[in-house]
Amino acid sequence: MKKKILFVVTSHDKKGDTGESTGYYLGEVSHPWEVLHNAGYEIDFTSPKGGTPPVDGFDLKDPVNKEFWENTEYKNKIDHSLQPSQVNPANYTAIFYAGGHGAMWDFADNAELAGIASKIYENGGIVAAVCHGPAGLVNIKLNNGQYLVDGKKINAFTNEEEAEVKLTNIVPFLLENKLKERGAKFEKSGLWQNHVVSDQRVITGQNPQSAKSVGEAILKELKNK
Repeated sequence: MKKKILFVVTSHDKKGDTGESTGYYLGEVSHPWEVLHNAGYEIDFTSPKGGTPPVDGFDLKDPVNKEFWENTEYKNKIDHSLQPSQVNPANYTAIFYAGGHGAMWDFADNAELAGIASKIYENGGIVAAVCHGPAGLVNIKLNNGQYLVDGKKINAFTNEEEAEVKLTNIVPFLLENKLKERGAKFEKSGLWQNHVVSDQRVITGQNPQSAKSVGEAILKELKNK
């Protein structure tokens, strides 16, 4: 029996005080899901508040988004996401934080989620994230007291990409800067380029364009275990 994979999605639905809606970015869930689901892994979903998380980037012209959205089992799972208190880290071989701007408001300071990720990692599992999902990594500490990202090659939505979408002054912090503060060796490519890095069972992708590649990198790492 293969162990399961835990996907984390945001519960936050507004970009600061702009009035603009946000949530988890659908393609950043569907594309890794397709890779891992097709490889035979079962996926569960959790969010800071549990229940039905808000969705952004809702584009059913993307066939993978459509496949995910119309999969009755998985649509039901994401619409009834687990509260962190309902998650047993021992059941999971990997945890993946999906992005969407909402993640910037409710991932970093969620101690329960950080604890789950830390346990999965210390158990020999994988911690992965894409785009704004690495907001969930900034406060994960290991048993030795070090930050998870300290000394590891990491990437995420870049300062330049945040400027391009004109949200530099709206997000509560700049993800690239915060990861560097935590000791990450931050890597990046140009705007909207697919860029994924894997370092000591921590896998990160830069932007929505990197989502499928993050799924493939998780699968490769799982096969190596």
